[in-house]
Amino acid sequence: MTDNNASSIRDSAAPHRTLQKGQQTRAAILDAALVLAANMGLEGLSIGAIAEVTQMSKSGVFAHFGSREELQISVVREYHSRFEEEVFFPAMREARGLPRLKALFHRWVHRVSMEIDSGCLYISGAVEFDDRPGPVRDALATMVLAWQSALEKAVILAVEEGHLQPHIDPLQLVFELHGFILALHHDARFLRNPGALDRVRTAFERLVGDYATPSGIQVLRGAKSAAPQRRTKTR
Repeated sequence: MTDNNASSIRDSAAPHRTLQKGQQTRAAILDAALVLAANMGLEGLSIGAIAEVTQMSKSGVFAHFGSREELQISVVREYHSRFEEEVFFPAMREARGLPRLKALFHRWVHRVSMEIDSGCLYISGAVEFDDRPGPVRDALATMVLAWQSALEKAVILAVEEGHLQPHIDPLQLVFELHGFILALHHDARFLRNPGALDRVRTAFERLVGDYATPSGIQVLRGAKSAAPQRRTKTR
């Protein structure tokens, strides 16, 4: 290899190393920002606070997030991405119908239970921005609606698999499931009720059991579904 060739390789690799280092720095900033947001809320985030925690200069943080608002939105998106990795994607590996819906809900419960001391960003963010229109609120609402849409789809599939009764309103079931999560967050975080996790699991079994078909009841009890009657798809 000639000196010219070696120099060319070094020169072409330099931008890649710079890009990789920039991505690592941005990831480190987001890690610190998520911790701050969990403890202080999205409103507690600022370029200065992140610079202090990460021991970076304000200009260094600003280079990755051009404004406080952009930082807040990036934190919302990163939180959603991690939520998907821990809750949504693993649950999607379960069989269509109630097995998948159960996995989505119970993984959601587990995620909330792990955030008792810090708080769920979806819930705390809704409290902070429910009456404050703007890009941060829009980002939060978009992520929450995407999650509710995934739950609605899981309910529809459970109907099609013959696990849930065909006359149910999927959005009503999603509404009630979301209410369970809010109650769990309240009782576990605010009241420090040690029985909150058991109660939310019992509530899920009771609610879904009311909507379930005989085949769906077997699925809830852990038995293999016996020849469920599928609905004909109308769309």
